[in-house]
Amino acid sequence: MNHIPVLLKEVLKYFNPQPGENFIDCTVGLAGHALPLLEKNKPDGKVLGIEIDKKVLEQLRRSLQLAKDDSEQVQESLRKRLILVQGNFTDLNKIAKENSFYPINGILFDLGMSSWQIEKSGRGFSFQKDEPLDMRFGNRIPKSPQSLTAEEITNQWPEEELVKIFQEYGQERYARRIARRICQTRQIQPVKTTNQLVKIIQQALPNKYQYGRIHFATRTFQALRIAVNDELNNLKKALPQALEILEKNGQLAIISFHSLEDRIVKIFFRETAQEGNLKILTKKPIEPEQEEINLNPRSRSAKLRVALKI
Repeated sequence: MNHIPVLLKEVLKYFNPQPGENFIDCTVGLAGHALPLLEKNKPDGKVLGIEIDKKVLEQLRRSLQLAKDDSEQVQESLRKRLILVQGNFTDLNKIAKENSFYPINGILFDLGMSSWQIEKSGRGFSFQKDEPLDMRFGNRIPKSPQSLTAEEITNQWPEEELVKIFQEYGQERYARRIARRICQTRQIQPVKTTNQLVKIIQQALPNKYQYGRIHFATRTFQALRIAVNDELNNLKKALPQALEILEKNGQLAIISFHSLEDRIVKIFFRETAQEGNLKILTKKPIEPEQEEINLNPRSRSAKLRVALKI
């Protein structure tokens, strides 16, 4: 499937899946974590995989059909044990109920984007290709039209709102300069593509800032993506639901990729532990070993936190 799951060894160590146990992967993607869980909890354990992006789900289903497996019997068992749902993990409780998916022994959130979304979706997630400024994850969820796009934000939001999201979501030190340059440009012509936006960001920045450790457009693109998909609020809505539906002694594992997400998880774990409902298993977040970073450079910013429901 050409997808490398992040911190897989560590997730499996903490979950320690046993035959017959059930897990929810709230961001199933191309099943990089789900399939190893199914290998461990067979013959009758299940994984409920939630995926917001219809195209990613279609890709996963195709990959499963193409996979060369031992027998039709193995394939049939996998189909029964891997339940795939298109939806947003903000509806976690509802999705579990609708699929009568109980008891739940572990819940995983991998908040990173799949390589397919970056490389092949054509929705403007990458600043290395010229694509429309879309950045929606779930623009095809039935009965849940998500109309806001990165193009709309870039062309219609007031300058101060742009400054705010670039500062808060992107932690961009030149947020004001970038926002001002966007507003100046859009008065002449609309900003519709990633290449246009990259050029605008480049023009707004001091020369020395353009040759840093990370690409100079990274923080702005991150901020727009978070705003389009309301990612931080979605995480805040989902974590209490995960705690509610977990079995006692069930584990909650979250892999985050930037400090804002990690902070939300850290605060939720700390406050819930103080209330006596969780035991934190990772005093500090677990980060990938150098060997994993060498194999998968995108894993370098990943942080894993795990807690036990008590």
